[in-house]
Amino acid sequence: MVEPLRVQPDERSTEELIELLDSGRRVLIEVEIAGTIKEIALRQRDGVYYCDTPTTLHTHETRDGIRKCLENQGYAAESER
Repeated sequence: MVEPLRVQPDERSTEELIELLDSGRRVLIEVEIAGTIKEIALRQRDGVYYCDTPTTLHTHETRDGIRKCLENQGYAAESER
């Protein structure tokens, strides 16, 4: 099993993140929430994209859905927004 790719917010573009997910990679994004570092886990399985936060598991049925999530939450590089 391939180790998840660890990235910082704004380190990869939205399209780069989606391409990684489509290739089967899990991506862990380290974010600061209320002064504490937390990990957001991104993955794709059977055409469904998952964004697992410390409080909620978000599911997205389309590339456009995960794209909006990545951009709205600030996980993708700002130049892409």
